[in-house]
Amino acid sequence: MVIGISLRMLRFHAGGYLAAFVAMFLGAVIVIGCGGLLESGIHRAAPPQRLGAAPIVVTGDQRYHGTASDEVFAERVPLDAGLADELAAVPGVTGVAADVSFPVRRTDDGRELTGHGWSSARLAPAALVRGAAPSEAGEVVLPAGFGTGVGATVELLVGGGAARYRVSGLVDGAGAIYLTDAEAGRATGRPGKVDSLGVFTAPGTDAAAVKRDVAAVVDGRQAAVLTGDERGRAEDPGVMSEGEDLIPLAAAFGGLSAMVTVFGVAATLGLAIRRRQRETALLRAVGATPGQVRRSVVGETMLLAAAATGLACLPGPYVGRWLLAAFAEAGAVPETLAYRAGSVPLIAGVCTALLTALAAAFVAAHGAARTRPVEALAEASVEKRRFGTVRIVAGLGFVAGGAALALGTARADGPDAAGVATPAAMVWTAGVALLGPVLAAVVTAALRRPLRAVTGFAGHLATENARARIARLTGVVVPVMLAAGLALSLVYMQTTQAKGARDAFEDGLRADLAVTSAAGGLSPATVGEIARHPGVAAASAQVTSTGYIEPAELSGPLVHEGDAGEGAPQPPTMALLGVTAGAVEPTTAFRAASGSLDALDGATVALPERYAGPYEIGDTVPMRLGDGSRAALELVATVASRPGYETALLPAESLLPHTDGGLVPQILVTAEPGADRARLARALAETGPGLRVVDRETLSELRAEQDDTQAWMAWLVLAVVVGYAAIALVNAQIIATGERRREFGLLRLAGAARRQVLRMMAVEALLVTAVGVAAGLLVAAATLVPLSLSVLDAPVPAGSPWILAAVIAAALGLTLAATLLPTLALLRDRPAAAVAGERG
Repeated sequence: MVIGISLRMLRFHAGGYLAAFVAMFLGAVIVIGCGGLLESGIHRAAPPQRLGAAPIVVTGDQRYHGTASDEVFAERVPLDAGLADELAAVPGVTGVAADVSFPVRRTDDGRELTGHGWSSARLAPAALVRGAAPSEAGEVVLPAGFGTGVGATVELLVGGGAARYRVSGLVDGAGAIYLTDAEAGRATGRPGKVDSLGVFTAPGTDAAAVKRDVAAVVDGRQAAVLTGDERGRAEDPGVMSEGEDLIPLAAAFGGLSAMVTVFGVAATLGLAIRRRQRETALLRAVGATPGQVRRSVVGETMLLAAAATGLACLPGPYVGRWLLAAFAEAGAVPETLAYRAGSVPLIAGVCTALLTALAAAFVAAHGAARTRPVEALAEASVEKRRFGTVRIVAGLGFVAGGAALALGTARADGPDAAGVATPAAMVWTAGVALLGPVLAAVVTAALRRPLRAVTGFAGHLATENARARIARLTGVVVPVMLAAGLALSLVYMQTTQAKGARDAFEDGLRADLAVTSAAGGLSPATVGEIARHPGVAAASAQVTSTGYIEPAELSGPLVHEGDAGEGAPQPPTMALLGVTAGAVEPTTAFRAASGSLDALDGATVALPERYAGPYEIGDTVPMRLGDGSRAALELVATVASRPGYETALLPAESLLPHTDGGLVPQILVTAEPGADRARLARALAETGPGLRVVDRETLSELRAEQDDTQAWMAWLVLAVVVGYAAIALVNAQIIATGERRREFGLLRLAGAARRQVLRMMAVEALLVTAVGVAAGLLVAAATLVPLSLSVLDAPVPAGSPWILAAVIAAALGLTLAATLLPTLALLRDRPAAAVAGERG
């Protein structure tokens, strides 16, 4: 019976519930899409491309076994080339193909390619269309579309320098060249090591049994045996390291979206239900019990929510795929990562939307359901100010939680502060939204006299309306607060983080010039050549990576059995920088707090003071480098570093073999006093093919562009979340204005002209914007001040004040449009008809 009544009631309130339906539908779509992202991050599936011909692929295991947070090594973990012979002896294996990859570039047109050894051609597979395979050093196989014939000579940038090759053959496909296996090994800088091994099996062989036998061979080594979509991880190890980042990214994005959905739907639905308050009051007056009223409202809402979430299941996965593609384009996740989402995201999204609607319906129906019958009709005419105790206590609880997170943000390291500030923004938003009635009453009282002084009688009516209908005011203020607060918090959070990273980079730079190569890196010998060049005072390699100080508990086997668990050790993670001894201080801001940086030679390290506490100069520090290799390094110096930007210094020649490229990415150069830097830059660029030289200012600009590329992801999150909040703002304002048809009719019968009613509504829109922006500023300040203290050591966040102006202007524009346009439509009705509830 309740469902039947609910269906009939929805027919007569379709306009009021349409906005709630839109809010539920869009919220469910976003949550379902984020759930798909989360599941994709868990699966980390990467369908193989170049290695697809091999049913089994053995590659380095990127996991740091035994750590509490399941760390992932930043560099590719290599395999010994000799493992191929062991795998070839496994029963059912017909062949093993080794694979290595290295960057290649043509010198004539700058075209980028990827080089491999010829043995890996069968993995693609790449078939010869002309000529023969490379059989000796100096021969190369090129793609057929390269524009070069067999027997021709080409010059390529390989292994940090230029080399001439004779084209021995052409293959189908594009973007890959093939050298002999030996020469490919030398080009990687890691001879005797391979990236992956493709294992081929005999037809009809039990692939699962062969996989178990292969796993038995590599047991105890830092190796992984992959089949199916997992094989793509061997092509791009970033699927493990960067793909894992999709999990917290999707969780944060989904959490923000869910929070905005909860409050957006609650505000919109609450206004829609309050719109029919007279009808509910009449039901109570004729004998309906509170339970019957509550069941009726909840039944209507759940029918609406079921339809909205059911429809959201169709576009939700497509939104998830679009978001994943956008994140990949921004460089946040590997492009090879596939979208893999089953029924769990759909179920989670539907449950979230239904629970949100259910909670909002109970809250919205609570006021009418608890009213005594004798007060029902009066309740419909005059709103009573009842701020529920549960709401106030919950709001204060969220505020307390936000304060705790703010303290954690202020104490966090600069690069990690945003990870704490984002949930802090969510908690602050929830607290301010729950305390919205109190905040709305306070701001309205503060603005009462100024508005009346500026706008006259229209301001008087607007402020009296706000005081009398504080619940309605709160319903339209919450979406404004969501849009303004989240926009300000997320935008200034990004600009502040970018400013902190830029300051740290520029503070650490002392060099005048930086030398790079189009070949993807420079030979270590190039550092010495540049250092001896006239006009150069010092030249230091810059080799970047990430490593760990290994705890004693993890000094046993490389691969630990079972899960590490929360009680496992967590090794300190830090940036590693390979440098040239004697040139560190002239080219960077690193200074020895103890020991000497000139002693960085061989198996040595200079640790940040923060992590050097347990060690003294001369002690051996156990470390795991970026490719998972263990290293016992002598501590020769300690250096002071900004919190969160700590960097361990190693000799470049010691770190290079443990990086993916095996080459020096960049050489920093300090010019001699009085030297012409522009002339020196031109001279250095002419010392070798493909060399590029930029000055210090350009280097900072390039770093800023890199930060801007990474920030694109944050802008995408901002656009989706704040865009939804803006839609909720418009919906809520339209509903709140639409319920006032009778009120406008009474005002016009009392003598008010259309323009006077419009002026009153414009002042109300201004008041709503002021209250909403004030609440949003409160959320933003509580989030950004601790973040700025952590990142910039100052309470004011970085970023243009025009951002604040644009947010306020957008909030005011949306609120005015969503208020005045429905008002104009309602004012077309005849006053008497509007009062009587008729259309006309």
